[in-house]
Amino acid sequence: MSINERDIMGGLAKGLSVIETFTAEHPRQSIAEVSAASGLDRATARRCLLTLAHHGYADYDGKFFTLTPRILRLGTACLATMPLPQIVQPNLDRLSEEIAESSSVSVLDGVEIVYVARAAQRRVMSIALMPGSRLPAYCTSMGRVMLAALNPAELSAFLAQAPFAQRTPYTRFTAESLIDELARVRRDGFAIIDQEVEIGLRSIAVPLLNSRGLVVAALNVGLAAAHATPQELQNRFLPQLLRMQSEIRGLLR
Repeated sequence: MSINERDIMGGLAKGLSVIETFTAEHPRQSIAEVSAASGLDRATARRCLLTLAHHGYADYDGKFFTLTPRILRLGTACLATMPLPQIVQPNLDRLSEEIAESSSVSVLDGVEIVYVARAAQRRVMSIALMPGSRLPAYCTSMGRVMLAALNPAELSAFLAQAPFAQRTPYTRFTAESLIDELARVRRDGFAIIDQEVEIGLRSIAVPLLNSRGLVVAALNVGLAAAHATPQELQNRFLPQLLRMQSEIRGLLR
């Protein structure tokens, strides 16, 4: 269904773009920082931020803005209406109990993955991961299995944004290195990340397909690098991930 341009609320779109500038890396921002990140002029960014503060979605100390827990109502309402988290959570819980490691499911949203379900045995990253958390797709195992499933035009558009940030000395961040890695992921059907998103973290992921064979999400296991080499990750966890992939596929339409 096409939407008429005249029916679009510009003010709402600007407010949403302001909200999206707040990330785990930038939880506290000034008007100038939000203006630069959103592409809005300072006056517009200021009005959007003050509106969020007026309605309780942001705190303002006179210089910096931070989002409040009230903003979670938006994401929680969205997740509550999505059947995927409800479908996969029991499987995740069972998987994590079996392997005694944390597991997650995410979906692809532009250049990021969004966690929609998680079963945590222990904290594996410096930031706390939970449903709604976002990470870059290019350097995460779940991101790579979903990127590998994109059609050529979609993948070209994604890679046109490279080079990406080199988060660690091990990060593949150029278009050339990502093309090669995604070809391997596409061939093998799984992705392993070795300290590319954060030093000390390794993870392995497989795509989640629906009953029509379309990739709709990704499933991973993440743990401290000291606990398993990349080969050990594959040997220990890939069979369980593939079994869970098969079980969940029968549940997704």
